[in-house]
Amino acid sequence: MPHATSVSTGLSDNLRGMLWKTAGTFNFSIQQAIVRHVSFGLHPFEIAFFRNLFGLLFILPWFLRNGFEPLRTKFIWLHVLRATLELLGMLSFFYALSITPLAQIAALGFATPIFTTILAIIFLKETVGFRRWAAILFGFAGTLVTLQLGAGPLSIGALVMLLSTVFLAFVLILVKVLSRTDSSITIISYSNILMLPMSFVAALYFWQWPEWPQLVWLVILGVVSSAAGFMDTQSLRLAETHVVMPLEFFKLIWAALLGYVLFSEIPDIYTWIGGAMIFVSAVYIAVRAAKS
Repeated sequence: MPHATSVSTGLSDNLRGMLWKTAGTFNFSIQQAIVRHVSFGLHPFEIAFFRNLFGLLFILPWFLRNGFEPLRTKFIWLHVLRATLELLGMLSFFYALSITPLAQIAALGFATPIFTTILAIIFLKETVGFRRWAAILFGFAGTLVTLQLGAGPLSIGALVMLLSTVFLAFVLILVKVLSRTDSSITIISYSNILMLPMSFVAALYFWQWPEWPQLVWLVILGVVSSAAGFMDTQSLRLAETHVVMPLEFFKLIWAALLGYVLFSEIPDIYTWIGGAMIFVSAVYIAVRAAKS
């Protein structure tokens, strides 16, 4: 990530990164709303298959330009493991989206950096000081608030969403390992190629042919999902981590607005408080990791 050589240049890059990040958080929330909308007629597993199908179109230009060069790797089994865990995370995420308020999904999604940090300690032997441990515990407390632990039966959708964040944390650890030897294009290519047939197998039991309006939404889903990932990458390329990370909270705001307007969902106070706690913890962990 380039650093500013002057105040004016730094402000310009940071501002551009902030704009990319804000747009990315909105696209991410649009993706969630589309999955929720389409899930009224199609099973979430089938939606995941079509998401992977149209996501595959995103990487075709690389193969047209470079042939099969992006598939060169010495660690194919790690790519298979990563794709499997990513698919499990996606299936869990899409299923949770079909039965859980969008704002609660967004709030619990902030827990991914917390689980990633814990896994990095266990598998990558990374050293974490007292302040980051305190942030992790604070984030877990926020998760318990969001889940309203002790206030009644736990929501299945919320628990499935939490499981999805754990799968994604494992995926991020594997990305960190694979990035030591493989390019980003190689990692993304294997992810898309391997998840497509696996998601098709998962969708077969629930299969029904989508109607044309549903198919249009599924195409939009693939485009929006790819665009969200691109915007997030652009934001981190242009701006510093501590500048763009606080904008992640827009995901909760967009989700609350879209949930209210499109699905008449009203987030409760536990979602806002717990989401804010998890978010503050995640931002602190990310910023400390960037500076270390």
